[in-house]
Amino acid sequence: MTLEQAPPEMQLAVDLIYLLECNEVPPAIALAALEIVKHDLQGKLEKQTQQSEE
Repeated sequence: MTLEQAPPEMQLAVDLIYLLECNEVPPAIALAALEIVKHDLQGKLEKQTQQSEE
């Protein structure tokens, strides 16, 4: 399977890994930042779910 045929989440993951590596972001900092991003996106997803139930 090529990257073009991969699911969108896999394509995004590859792009993010590339971005972090090109900018020489230390793994510990990258993981901490990803936790912040995860928390933010989970909140947005919950908010969308609540709005669609109304």
